Amino acid sequence: MPHRSTEHEVLAVVFQVRGVTAGPRAGKPQLNVLLWQRAQDPQRGAWSLPGGRLRNDEDMTTSVRRQLAEKVDLKQLAHLEQLAVFSEPHRVPGGRVIASTFLGLVPSPATPELPPDTRWHPVNALPPMAFDHAPMVTHARARLVAKLSYTNIGFALAPRDFALSTLRDIYGAALGYQVDATNLQRVLVRRGVISHTGTFAQSGRSGGRPAAIYEFTDSQLRVTDEFAALRPPGL
Repeated sequence: MPHRSTEHEVLAVVFQVRGVTAGPRAGKPQLNVLLWQRAQDPQRGAWSLPGGRLRNDEDMTTSVRRQLAEKVDLKQLAHLEQLAVFSEPHRVPGGRVIASTFLGLVPSPATPELPPDTRWHPVNALPPMAFDHAPMVTHARARLVAKLSYTNIGFALAPRDFALSTLRDIYGAALGYQVDATNLQRVLVRRGVISHTGTFAQSGRSGGRPAAIYEFTDSQLRVTDEFAALRPPGL
C-alpha cells in the first residue's frame, strides 16, 4: 500500500568526551552520546537521538539547532554538520518519515543542563535504542574518527587550552584506542593544528616539570591533510 505522504525529521548525534577532568573522582575518558528516553509509544522507554519533525518554515540546520535548544537546552555546540539521510520506507511505524542526521560536538569542559529524561551514554555501551537510531550513532562515530585524521575537528572536543596529556585522552576516547601524546603532538604541530601558548601548567604536589599548554590554531573546521589516517599502534 503506497504512503499517502512523506515527512522529514532531523536528528542530532551529539558527542562529548566526558571524564577528562583530573582528580580522585575522575573516571576513564569516554566518548558519550546525548540521548533522551521516549515517554510514549511506539517504543516507550527506548532511548532516542534528540530532534524532531522539520517545519515548513525552516531549513534543516535551523531546525536541528532550534530543537536542541528547546528540547535539551543544548547551546554549547562547538561544531554541527549534516551527515546522512536514512530513508528506509518502514524505518518508523506509520507514515513514511525520512531522517537527516547531524553530527554535533560539545567541548569537554562544558556541562550543559539536561532535563530529567535526557542523559549522556558511552558510545561503547549504548542502552536499548529506538528505531534505527543505533546505526545512526555508529555512522556518526565513524565520520568523527575519519575527520580526526584529516581535519582539525578536535578543536570542537577539547578545552580552549590544554596539556598534551588532556588532548591525548580526548583523541584516544574519540578514536577508540590509546594515543601516544608525543606522536600526536608531532603530527598536529606539523600540520599547524595546535600551537604552544607559551604558558605552562602549575606543578602538582609531586613536583616535576610543568606541562606545556597548547591551543588549537583555528575554531573553524578545515582540512589539514586530505590523505592522512590516524591508526592504532602497530598498524
